[in-house]
Amino acid sequence: MKPFIGVTPSMEIDESYYMIANANIKAILKAGGIPIVLPYYNGEADIKQIAEKIDGLLATGGYDIDPTLFGEEPHPKLGTIIPKRDTFEIALIKEMLANNKPILGVCRGSQVLNIATGGDMYQDIYTQYQDHELLQHQQKAPLSHGSHYVNVTPGSLLAKITNTHKLRVNSRHHQANRNVVAPFQVSGTASDGIIEAIENKEHHFALGLQWHPENMLEADDEASWKIFRAFIRACGK
Repeated sequence: MKPFIGVTPSMEIDESYYMIANANIKAILKAGGIPIVLPYYNGEADIKQIAEKIDGLLATGGYDIDPTLFGEEPHPKLGTIIPKRDTFEIALIKEMLANNKPILGVCRGSQVLNIATGGDMYQDIYTQYQDHELLQHQQKAPLSHGSHYVNVTPGSLLAKITNTHKLRVNSRHHQANRNVVAPFQVSGTASDGIIEAIENKEHHFALGLQWHPENMLEADDEASWKIFRAFIRACGK
């Protein structure tokens, strides 16, 4: 039996329709899962039932995140936010963690995963991050192109999955995780210090990636295949 993977879609600000990049759907199908696109729900009972029914969750990329969820007001560089999506994803992630079910968070999904568990983030790395001069994190290249490198934390889940200490990744974001709260830990960073991967040390499989492995599959990237296959295998257990 193939595992059912819940996939969170995005939405425009007028809330007139849902949308999702087909690369997310194709990645799950190719890795051996069955994708189920999830509309936003408000009811606690409904969200609990969803978490019980699906075998794993892919939290996808998309617009920015409401900063009031981590105790801040909007920065001038904050982009579009869809509050209904934020509320639904955070509630669902908490239920999935409570049920010890696998989660893969991609780009925005990694940030939501961190916020749902008490962490916070930069609303705009280009104006708020002061430690080092930044790399180009909004690449001007095809989506499948690996534009910079990520140093992988030895002994981490990400290291075990990819069997490497350095990954080449694509990049298209202006927000990023800042403080990561235990039991989550940082498992990958860019050379400029930006957090590129987080994971839960006490959970079966809860991994957040700042880049987009679903797009890198189009270039047959080996590490991206390993990540999606490991996620689907975890969902099938």
